[in-house]
Amino acid sequence: MRAFAQVDVFTDQAYLGNPLAVVLDGRGLSDEQMQRFAQWTHLSETTFLLPPTAPGADYQVRIFTPGGELPFAGHPTLGSCHAWLEAGGQAADAAFVTQQCAVGLVRIRREGTRLAFAAPPCLREPIEPALLANIEEALGLQPSQVRASQRLNNGPVWHGLLLDSAETVLGLQPDHARLRALGTKVGVAAICAPEGQPALIARANREARASRTQSPRDLPRPDLEVRGFAAPVGIEEDPVTGSLNASLAQWLMAEGLMPERYLASQGVCLGRAGQVHLSRDAQGQVWVGGDSVSCIVGQVAL
Repeated sequence: MRAFAQVDVFTDQAYLGNPLAVVLDGRGLSDEQMQRFAQWTHLSETTFLLPPTAPGADYQVRIFTPGGELPFAGHPTLGSCHAWLEAGGQAADAAFVTQQCAVGLVRIRREGTRLAFAAPPCLREPIEPALLANIEEALGLQPSQVRASQRLNNGPVWHGLLLDSAETVLGLQPDHARLRALGTKVGVAAICAPEGQPALIARANREARASRTQSPRDLPRPDLEVRGFAAPVGIEEDPVTGSLNASLAQWLMAEGLMPERYLASQGVCLGRAGQVHLSRDAQGQVWVGGDSVSCIVGQVAL
């Protein structure tokens, strides 16, 4: 039996974020055993914690989707760190935890009960026009609805599209089979209209969807509405995605399309209420923050 936790990430209210399965001691497990368990949990990611092998790391994590292993992912980073700390993990630095994963060392900043990871470097390049046209068709978009696009690579590769409105983002009904055939993970986002400005339909749509599972407590108004479609790795729509929000922030801040500190919402169309806190410090480092809540703590037979 191995220590196990299931954590809800990017929320301070259980069952409104993105769940993560964490095996707190993955020693001795083969790749096949890890993959089989990730398929069984059928969550967007399952992680396995191991002793670090890199100098300076506090622990090592391996991250699996139902379809394969990832070199890095955001919500598994925050959720794994939350579970490790809750289980008694002691970091060498009181202010930071250092995680080892396939992309290298990732720093995680402790902000009270909230954690924030330092976004890995993001490689950006234009999306090839024919592929962009195929993505637009798979999403049911007209080219005029796409304000900007970029291929984003910070370990995972996302094809990022900035759309014309939050209403467009929330109204998408993608052809997931076509996205799977294209082999593309797609992240869509739109800047939310400021309070008091028109996008009332989008706001009503958003609040109506979220209210299906939300508690009565009001959530802060977001600055960016996000959705992530990942059919090629076995998840049609991811509830809340750290790696996508990290690369979107690096792109949109660099282009002056978003400020150096903003709040993103994700998961509304799945009845979730994910809250992702993005910021860029004086050194240009983008930080991706979120709360986590442990929902299940116990043991698993592996």
